[in-house]
Amino acid sequence: MKNSPLLANPHLRSLWRSPLRLLTVLACFLSAAYWLGMASDRYVSESRLIIQSTNLHSGASFDLGSLISGSTSGNRADQLLLREHLRSPDMAEQLDAKLGLRTHYSSEGDWLSRLWGGADASREAFHAYYLRRISIEFDEFSGVLVVKAQAYDAALAQKIAQSLVQEGENFMNRMAHAIAQDQVSFLEEQVQSLNTKVQSTRQALLGFQEKERMISPEAVAQTIATIVANLQGQLVELQAQRSALQAYLVADHPNIVLLNQRISALEKQISQEQAKLAAPGGKTLNRAAEAFAQLELQAKFALDMYKTALTALEQGRLDATRTLKKVSVLQQPNLPQEATEPRRLYTTSVWLLGILLLAGIMNLILAIVRDHKD
Repeated sequence: MKNSPLLANPHLRSLWRSPLRLLTVLACFLSAAYWLGMASDRYVSESRLIIQSTNLHSGASFDLGSLISGSTSGNRADQLLLREHLRSPDMAEQLDAKLGLRTHYSSEGDWLSRLWGGADASREAFHAYYLRRISIEFDEFSGVLVVKAQAYDAALAQKIAQSLVQEGENFMNRMAHAIAQDQVSFLEEQVQSLNTKVQSTRQALLGFQEKERMISPEAVAQTIATIVANLQGQLVELQAQRSALQAYLVADHPNIVLLNQRISALEKQISQEQAKLAAPGGKTLNRAAEAFAQLELQAKFALDMYKTALTALEQGRLDATRTLKKVSVLQQPNLPQEATEPRRLYTTSVWLLGILLLAGIMNLILAIVRDHKD
């Protein structure tokens, strides 16, 4: 080996004596050979889309972010949610069942870029590989969701992108309908509960009226108050007549005695009527009126709440029928005519720079170690 013609060159001898340099050259050569010659071509189908809601409200709030990005904050949230769904393991499995992605990614392409494990690859391994072949990115400036799908076949790449767009729209509509339906179901339960409460308060009010044998204690109290006022007026008139007669008649005069009897009867009647209105600890009209007012207030409040719930239910049903998330496709998934991945020169340059940088760091570390030994 010492007499080998390859080692006659001093640069080759220096390279052979330095394992780090040899590994660096070998790594650069293998990297360039793979990315420039061996790496399989991948076709990329691209689509651009936005999400629009058919539920338009005139009172939409102003958002500074919408002025900067050109999209409403609600649409941005929807698009970020859609992005996470399209990148989810469930979506990967759904596309695999529909398009056979495991079989395609494990049987096509070079050995290094294939899906290891074949059609029996685990869910986690397949999802990690899926994220390397599917790109779902949100453009903050334009407010557009950019969908890219890679495959070793141009037609399959287009089908993957089309399926992502279609499944994304279905997902957004299902979610919107589910939320609207949950709101309607909740409102229906509230309406049913309030209807039961209205009926119970009305029955309590009717039961009170039947028990007390009066439609409205307040009206009865007003009637009795009017009677008492009339009786008191008559009492004052009789007392005035008695005072006039006592001026020239004796106390036991028949006219005075008759007036005294009538005055006594009026006073007794007034006391009885006033006792019906109010008396300590008794079943009087003021207590009945108070109890009736409370029952009537509860019945009215329950009815008002029931009317409000009915209005909210009808509004919720109307919103449920018009709440749709429309995925508007700005660019349909294209059928690629040439492979754009991998970007051979760019990727090769990145790998070479990375290898050289790592080799430089290792060489610096080895130099420091040698200095410490010396």
